[in-house]
Amino acid sequence: MPGDIHNGSYPIRDYAGFDGVLDELASQSVPSWPRQAQARPGAPNVILMLMDDMGFSDISPFGSEIDTPTLQEIAAEGYRLNNYQTPPMCAPARAAIMTGINPHRAGFSFVPHMDPGFPNSTMELPGYAPSLAENFRAGGYATFMVGKWHMTVESKMHDGAEKSSWPLQRGFDRYFGCLDGFTSLFHPHRLVQDNSQVVIDQYPEDFYLTDELTDRALEMITSLRAADPAKPFFLYFAHQAVHGPLQAKAEDMEKYRGRYEAGWDHVRSERFARQIADGLFPDGTRCAPRNREPGMEVVPWESLSEEQKYVFARYMEAYAAAVDNVDQNLKRLTDHLKMTGEYDNTIIVFTSDNGGTGEAGHTGTRSYFSRFGAQKVQLPPEWDADVPRDPELIGGPQAYVHYPQGWAYASNTPFRLYKTHTYAGGVRVPMVLSWPAGLPRRGDDEGVRHQSAYATDLGPTLMRLAGVTPLAERHGVPAPEVDGIPFETWLHDRRQTSEHTEQYVELNGRRAFLDGRWKAIAPQANGPGWEEDAWELYDVLADPAETRDLAQQHPDRVRELAERWKAAAWHNQVFPLNDDGSFNRTRPSTELPLEEPVTLYPGTPTLERFRSSKLTKLRSFTVDINLLHHPGEEGVLVAHGDQGGGYSAYVEDGVLTLAYNQYGRMLHTRVPLAAGEQMIRLRFEALPDLKWDIAVELPDGARANLGPVLQLTGMSPFTGISVGLDRGGPVDWEVYQRHGCFPYTGILHSVRYVPGPKAPYNRERIIEIEREIARIYE
Repeated sequence: MPGDIHNGSYPIRDYAGFDGVLDELASQSVPSWPRQAQARPGAPNVILMLMDDMGFSDISPFGSEIDTPTLQEIAAEGYRLNNYQTPPMCAPARAAIMTGINPHRAGFSFVPHMDPGFPNSTMELPGYAPSLAENFRAGGYATFMVGKWHMTVESKMHDGAEKSSWPLQRGFDRYFGCLDGFTSLFHPHRLVQDNSQVVIDQYPEDFYLTDELTDRALEMITSLRAADPAKPFFLYFAHQAVHGPLQAKAEDMEKYRGRYEAGWDHVRSERFARQIADGLFPDGTRCAPRNREPGMEVVPWESLSEEQKYVFARYMEAYAAAVDNVDQNLKRLTDHLKMTGEYDNTIIVFTSDNGGTGEAGHTGTRSYFSRFGAQKVQLPPEWDADVPRDPELIGGPQAYVHYPQGWAYASNTPFRLYKTHTYAGGVRVPMVLSWPAGLPRRGDDEGVRHQSAYATDLGPTLMRLAGVTPLAERHGVPAPEVDGIPFETWLHDRRQTSEHTEQYVELNGRRAFLDGRWKAIAPQANGPGWEEDAWELYDVLADPAETRDLAQQHPDRVRELAERWKAAAWHNQVFPLNDDGSFNRTRPSTELPLEEPVTLYPGTPTLERFRSSKLTKLRSFTVDINLLHHPGEEGVLVAHGDQGGGYSAYVEDGVLTLAYNQYGRMLHTRVPLAAGEQMIRLRFEALPDLKWDIAVELPDGARANLGPVLQLTGMSPFTGISVGLDRGGPVDWEVYQRHGCFPYTGILHSVRYVPGPKAPYNRERIIEIEREIARIYE
């Protein structure tokens, strides 16, 4: 029977019930999985912990002042990989880790917010490539995942989607987390458990996602041990922190109050000094100066006004507090393993998926979605990329914020530039690895490893250490040859050299090719083609921060490396490049059903973010609310969005209010609501200059208007559509303070969304995939 399942401190509704589960199973084809082997006796547990957008120097083993004692302990008894490199963006990095093959071959030229129809951008792990989880499961391991997935194309993240690219279908026995690229840490927009949405009407006041993910990981481990005391586990723990919006618990924020008032120049200098002292770089190494590239500049801290210094320091306090909390939660895991006697025989890896990000620009932002949500269209003059909010809200649940790129410059010490760039600031990240029982440090070995390793190497290395044999096929199709090269030999013996010395990199037309000590970089996104002067050249052994361009001194080497990049690009299906931004505008016709009108009923789980956006983004639309209203009844009728931007319609004290959260600036319009059957229409009309005119129309002729208002676009509204209450992050914080999620107490029949015409500035280009395929093969 359907009912309420009590999970932790809040109820989770099981809407499907047992019959629904059986129907779902019956509708899916069951793949032919390989018979699970018995893990070798004494096989180690494996924990792979991945941070999001964390820079090279943001943990104490790599020079940070942020308190990370657990990571310091792991590094002290294990190893610091000082030259671990990754693709310059999160989903390509995760695909490389999960498959052992280069990101474009794995279908991830970018993150899964595009679907242009090319093999390098399928945004799903290849069906023929066994995932790391599938390999471990076939090797006799229990396989668990918590946190960020971000390896499913966004049009297949909704509840009715085909789920072959979801975590359980890619080898995990259990999953809890967010399929999307990021979320609020206080009010996640959508959580998934295994194959189903977790429906949470209202989060507890003390909810914080990093804590919750750790609770779930510990529950998975303890549940396994209750049933099988010996079976090893593979845990992939993919943090949402510290991707924007930056959010941290108040007590952790307080710990860092005032710690960053000296500014990013001071922090970077102090971190670099510690890196030299710790042996990460030799004396005489040059730290890259402030970034000066157009649009990426970092100004001297002392040039800022006192008000700017105060606000900017608050941003970094939130960032540091979020990192600190991750370390606290890692301690909860390691303490449990020590208590059960499993710590020594557990391999722990901690790393980041790319470098620190400069996406919030020179000033940072207190309105995350207005900063980057509409970068592909012409913005009106009144568009505010940093909606003024009380600085005391920074880090908390009310403000969706991110730090200025000056702090990313500090995060990436000693390197230059940021995430998405092919310089070291985008691709060189910290890694600590320990296995006390199997990889003990010996003699005077301080545990620093300078050999090069790449994201594709990590999975093969973990399998080699754990004694897991890679699968030879998946679903009857031979597995591809992997690009990764295990590096356990130089973990055991620091005198051994790296076998992975060549690597191409590409993102949005930015290119690089590494060959041993030489690295060629073509840094311009959507820039020059293959001309010699498009490339720079660095000796990264002598100059790891890439400060001295040697291209003019070695033109023959530049030509050679540029040609080798091209050859590697053809081999790894890098072409076509998204060097004109067209990938972002092209969408397949298979998404058109998501734009059809939809009727939502009370009790329906929140409609998934992308599914919701197809009804409203860059277009006109109407919302018809059908209800029977009696005096005294009140509550939210419909809500779409959160504190990052959104709108809601609610009844309070006999008045219907439309609340519009314009990226943090609240706007309202109100109209009295009569008793009786009502068909309320919300009319959103797309206007020039990225605006909407909003009308509230009642059947008795009453009407209220709001606008013109700036449209919510890009990733906003981020929380999807809910009816009869406001789930997830609240649209209107004052209403939330008065009533919580504010369920409607009357009879709400339905809410119907009808998409209207797309605005002329909607540059989306629909490709009829089936017709194109037929044309190609005619």
